[in-house]
Amino acid sequence: MGISETAPRAVRAAIFTALVVMLSVASHVLLSRTPLPLATVAVIAAAVFAVAYALAGRERGYGRIAALLIPMELTADTVFTAGQHVCYGMAGGPVAGPLRSVGIDVLCGGGDVGTPLAQVAGGDTGRATALLAHADPATAWLLLGAHVGVGLLAAAWLRRGERALAQLLRAVAACTFRPLLIAVAAVTARPAPARRRARPARRVRTARTRLLVHSVGRRGPPRSPAFA
Repeated sequence: MGISETAPRAVRAAIFTALVVMLSVASHVLLSRTPLPLATVAVIAAAVFAVAYALAGRERGYGRIAALLIPMELTADTVFTAGQHVCYGMAGGPVAGPLRSVGIDVLCGGGDVGTPLAQVAGGDTGRATALLAHADPATAWLLLGAHVGVGLLAAAWLRRGERALAQLLRAVAACTFRPLLIAVAAVTARPAPARRRARPARRVRTARTRLLVHSVGRRGPPRSPAFA
């Protein structure tokens, strides 16, 4: 199983979505001191998951993860602000009267997200626009820097998890298919033909000429005719 298969791809996209939405919701609720509409959070989560799943076809590096995570985090923060304005109105309370419509009922229905965080921050529903819409430029740049810094740290954490998951899947694949490959190789392997030993070359016997080691002279004077 590779990292681009359906199951690992969906798990990676779900972890990326949970991290982006969690960071955006937590930071937005703590800063605005106001909970978020559940429908708005659900729409953002579905959109982030779709984009992350489409781009999770292979292992991604730190730069690509950060380049996707930070813009999505900022986009989610902007959508959350719009959702608070639509559902709670400029005064912080629910929109009523002629401005109320069926679409707003659907968008703002289902409850709130982050109410405990808003209570910890010591705010109420009337502070939604007071801090976000009327913030001075210095505060806006500070919030942007905080988002970027948190996004870079989250991207580093995701990159480590991406690398660990890829190594784990490669190890599992190697341990799973190696015995099968060994069995197939053992079945399909052909025995090597027996090699015949080369016969040693026959030694050619060479005639050895014996040299005279010593000589004895036995020739005497010629024999006389009388003794012939």
